[in-house]
Amino acid sequence: MKTLVLTGYRSYELGVFQDNDPKIEVIKKVLKERLTAYLEEGLEWLLIGGNLGVELWGAQTAFLLREEYPEFKIGVIFPFADFGSQWQEKNASLLTEVKLKADFVEAVSHKPYESPAQLKNHTQFLLEHSGGSLILYDDEFPGKPQWFLKDALDFSAKRPYQVEKITMDDLQNALSEG
Repeated sequence: MKTLVLTGYRSYELGVFQDNDPKIEVIKKVLKERLTAYLEEGLEWLLIGGNLGVELWGAQTAFLLREEYPEFKIGVIFPFADFGSQWQEKNASLLTEVKLKADFVEAVSHKPYESPAQLKNHTQFLLEHSGGSLILYDDEFPGKPQWFLKDALDFSAKRPYQVEKITMDDLQNALSEG
């Protein structure tokens, strides 16, 4: 697989409201392990949609992995043109930092948010331009990633497409390992 989509819970869905929350380090540790395994198998691109939480933490993790895998590229594909423009300053600056370090930044729709159809088109675009998805999602804790997961599973039923989940058990196991 050459291109992987990363998504998962938003920070608030995980109860993370501070940059120094210990949950972030556990999530980044698991993301680093999974991304490294994909890189060893030939991964070239990581795509994210720019959402707060797993996606931006994943981008930060990917940027660190570029030290060991300099050919690793990160793409930020927004669903619409002014994505993140309403965010508070701290979150907006994190998004700006990720955009500046990314290898590619674009929006599927070049219009501001108008309808949920833009989000559906965004998901479809990401699925069609990747070979698989890595999703931090646990069926026992429904949240926003459930919609991407459903679409990814539907997509994988029609053509070869890998869907891998990171669950709460995976995070707990990483915490136990230290």
